[in-house]
Amino acid sequence: MTFKAAAVQMCSGVDPARNAETMARLVREAASQGATYIQTPEMTGAVQRDRAGLRAILQDEAGDLILREAARLAGELGIYLHVGSTPIALADGKIANRGVLFGPDGGKICDYDKIHMFDVDLENGESWRESAAYRPGDTARTADLPFGKLGFAICYDVRFPELFRQQAVAGAEIMSVPAAFTRQTGEAHWEILLRARAIENGLFVIAAAQAGKHEDGRETFGHSIIIDPWGRVLAAAGPTGEGLVIAEIDVAAVHAARAKIPNLRNARSFVLDEVVPAGKGGVAA
Repeated sequence: MTFKAAAVQMCSGVDPARNAETMARLVREAASQGATYIQTPEMTGAVQRDRAGLRAILQDEAGDLILREAARLAGELGIYLHVGSTPIALADGKIANRGVLFGPDGGKICDYDKIHMFDVDLENGESWRESAAYRPGDTARTADLPFGKLGFAICYDVRFPELFRQQAVAGAEIMSVPAAFTRQTGEAHWEILLRARAIENGLFVIAAAQAGKHEDGRETFGHSIIIDPWGRVLAAAGPTGEGLVIAEIDVAAVHAARAKIPNLRNARSFVLDEVVPAGKGGVAA
């Protein structure tokens, strides 16, 4: 089945209301160009490094402005609208980095909480500890939609190929990877990681990204992208500014790629045998 997909590139600020307006404008534009699946970036609702400032604007899922607006837009436009992620207040005081998919009737189809937390120290002095505020998810998820089976990942999840492999083995034909990659890591790894995940699993990758210098001082890499199962870039955006990336998706290409390189079918289980040479604490064989 063929359908038109769009990745929305944003530069979200600290005000969810302004971000909701930007999201709505870009989603309407994508729908006007024929997109029936539209994905927004990670942290669509707010990019805010200050934890106190972030907590001051947080709502639970029922009260979240971005999700309410997305549900309304999906129903009004008759589209599948995927909020790549937005911060959601949890009852235990933690935050969920949660993606939510809405259907053409405006109803929620499913959600996905980012599993892998970005706890790193970068060479340029940036330090990130997502686990200090966010509760990691523990469930991978696929959604069987009329145009294909969609799998879910968010940003740092892209560095964990086993997450993609399990969803591909479960039948995923399209992987969503909304992100807010830092400029430094994006320059080094963004496209190559996404293309690798597409190639090794024989599926489409759709990755809507945050882009540019944000109100809170953070700088994100942009380059929203759509990649086919052979690793070819179908459409890509630039490093800064709002915009849309739109491509025609033919799910038959997934089955063609997997027929050519049947690595999902050829995979075998194995054991790891660690050999310790004599002189290193071991005994010579």
